[in-house]
Amino acid sequence: MKKAMVFGAGISGVGAKKLLESIHYDVILVDDKVGLSSVEAIDYLDEIEVFIKSPGVPYNKLVLEAQKKEIKVIDEIELCYEYMVQYNVSTKIIAVTGTNGKTTTTTKIAELLKYSGHKAEYAGNIGRSFAELLLERKELEYIVLELSSFQLENLIDFRPFISMIINLTPDHLVRYGSIGEYYDTKFNICKNQDEREYFLVNSDCEEIIKREELIFGQKIELSQYIRRDCYVQNGKLYWKEEEILEVEKLSLKGRHNLENVLFVVATAKLCGIESEKIKEFLYTTKTLEHRMENFFEYGKIKFINDSKGTNIESTAFAIEAFQKCILICGGYDKKLDWTPLVKLIEKYVSCVYLIGEIADELNMKLLKEGYENVYLLRELKPCLEDIKRRFSKYEERVVLFSPATSSYDQFKNFEHRGNVFKELVKDIFGR
Repeated sequence: MKKAMVFGAGISGVGAKKLLESIHYDVILVDDKVGLSSVEAIDYLDEIEVFIKSPGVPYNKLVLEAQKKEIKVIDEIELCYEYMVQYNVSTKIIAVTGTNGKTTTTTKIAELLKYSGHKAEYAGNIGRSFAELLLERKELEYIVLELSSFQLENLIDFRPFISMIINLTPDHLVRYGSIGEYYDTKFNICKNQDEREYFLVNSDCEEIIKREELIFGQKIELSQYIRRDCYVQNGKLYWKEEEILEVEKLSLKGRHNLENVLFVVATAKLCGIESEKIKEFLYTTKTLEHRMENFFEYGKIKFINDSKGTNIESTAFAIEAFQKCILICGGYDKKLDWTPLVKLIEKYVSCVYLIGEIADELNMKLLKEGYENVYLLRELKPCLEDIKRRFSKYEERVVLFSPATSSYDQFKNFEHRGNVFKELVKDIFGR
């Protein structure tokens, strides 16, 4: 029997294991927390034909040894694509990456496809295994994949029908040696495309335009500011020469969401969806949980859960949308340049509460710039208790929880972080 090794027992790894077993592989599952350790697994490498590396696990000695032995090292995304080719699965892949907006764009494309009568689902870096979805739903017309840079590192033949990079801003500098390396990794999403497939180009993103030579698919250009294939002009969104909708009627508000909507509309048109259906959907669709989610009010104080704000640019959008807010931010130290966030806080935020591993560094940077409305409480619960003591429910205020970084120092992921925030707010302010 053929043998495979899967490193990482999370959603991606477990899905990969199931898919491999369905095609008669004997699978060794490796996980330093819950299974065979990566140190012990080195002794089994000589038996292995394919090595599946989960996106979140490091390039440790086990991975390097597998590469040294010239074992095929891929991830779940590549494994699934190879399965689709081998077994003639006709489902079309729409692949979404970028620094910000991936989850909104991915879910809204899938929801719009279903709204229009297509059989579609989303998977990938969104809490759902691509492999398990393939095994369970062979009748799907479309699978919309949210892909992180980590999931794009070990692609060989992966070739989506439509691919897109929504935007590029600095992130994940703990993983990558430079910002350029992080940006270039994103372009693996389209490296195997040709003129038979489509790549959606954000013409407003300088870092994407600088790398146009890495795009081999048919280019569809999008812009909020200039005429392109899909663009905004005088408050209206157009596809080619056709008016699709009025921007002010969109249910998803803000400049960042308008960027996402351009990608949704362009994808929909390439999939043959009628303009009236697109407009109906985008006028009525709901915002996502954990993304600028207005979920609770205490008198005149509104609480916004933006736990999906996992980098500076994402939190910048939220701060600009809720000016003069009470901001709660901080978390895992991703080695980013915090200067842009400090300047935004100075300009737009009435006071800031700092949590997590990065709290002390942010505190020093803010104080150095002369910003004094800082409360260094390090954890969510004391922050919220202090807000209740300090601010009257009869004054109009917004409490914005937008961490600007990852959650791994105190929480499992951004969903766990957002849920804890919401539970604490309801407990402390719902009494």
